[in-house]
Amino acid sequence: MRYDKLVRDKIPGIIEKDGKKAVTHVATQEEYEKRLREKLKEEAMEFYASGGEEELADVLEVIHAISAAKGVPFAKIEQIRKKKADERGSFSKKIVLDEVAP
Repeated sequence: MRYDKLVRDKIPGIIEKDGKKAVTHVATQEEYEKRLREKLKEEAMEFYASGGEEELADVLEVIHAISAAKGVPFAKIEQIRKKKADERGSFSKKIVLDEVAP
């Protein structure tokens, strides 16, 4: 079966322990960043479909990987998130904007 997607580091070993052969390659930096964006979309869609904690953790794992790949410490991402929350708010009040009247 063909997958053509980024997988967690231990997946090939798990596949081989199952008696199957995992055909892999190591992505270039450019390919890796593209594959991470694809993986983020995949994991976000899985979370969207199920709302499960495992999928939410997968989304966060991909975000950590993207942060590292771009050389941006996760603490900086968190700092930016906090600044935006301070300036524009978060989503805790559950506000839905229906329209803007003239």
